[in-house]
Amino acid sequence: MTEIDKLAFALYHFAGLSEEDFRLSENFWFPKEYKKGEFYNLQGNVCSYLGFIVDGVFRSYVINGDTGEEKNVFLYSANGFVVSFKSFLNQIPCDYFTQALTNTSIIFIRHADLISLYQQSHQWEKFGRLLAQAAFNVTMTRVEGFLLKSPEERYLDLMKEHPDIFSNVPLYHISSYLGIQGPSLSRIRKRISGK
Repeated sequence: MTEIDKLAFALYHFAGLSEEDFRLSENFWFPKEYKKGEFYNLQGNVCSYLGFIVDGVFRSYVINGDTGEEKNVFLYSANGFVVSFKSFLNQIPCDYFTQALTNTSIIFIRHADLISLYQQSHQWEKFGRLLAQAAFNVTMTRVEGFLLKSPEERYLDLMKEHPDIFSNVPLYHISSYLGIQGPSLSRIRKRISGK
């Protein structure tokens, strides 16, 4: 399956986009590769494109101004979208950095081209609505996870959402994402593997 076929398949399953609807967008998608450590978007820059991840993992993070400590806010993995959504949607500067945690490949579309598709097709408008709902759900799940769930429950949710992440990403990034220290993560992993 080619990268563009993977994208068409994902868009069909995500938003029900038909082959005809997808064809409207074919000239708007471009491949791009990132080496581990390269930035998808920088804090303070406007996120001008939406990426579909063919392979690899990205993180979004903030830096504590007092301590210099990095805190992972979001993780993005293969067959999902990577975007600084608020920045992309409103075309305003982003509040965090988005960086490749592995060598990655994406197919991206520019903001202006996506807006053009919304104006051409109700199915693409539906895609935009579903994308906004998905971004809202990810954000609310993160917030509610910290308020209502134990670190172990957050770990299990992460395993379900990003099953391949543990073989590709250093554990300190996972600890940061879960909001726990490394030793706590080790205890959780040991407890779960013992079940």
